[in-house]
Amino acid sequence: TKEEQVKAVIEDIRPYLQADGGDIEFVALQGNVVQVRLRGACHGCPGALMTLKMGVERRLREVVPDIEAVEPV
Repeated sequence: TKEEQVKAVIEDIRPYLQADGGDIEFVALQGNVVQVRLRGACHGCPGALMTLKMGVERRLREVVPDIEAVEPV
């Protein structure tokens, strides 16, 4: 399913964020919008939104092309 594909991509990305003291958690798939929760060093980090858009969202779209956005919740 699309949700399983999204979760797999997030699991692939997690070690990179964890290496910087942060973490990312899948929350929900609402239509074609992925909702995630940022934790640790990522939570409240000024660069976190850029990481989400340029890193996580771009990678998700490579695997699941109809993903429209990744949003922190």
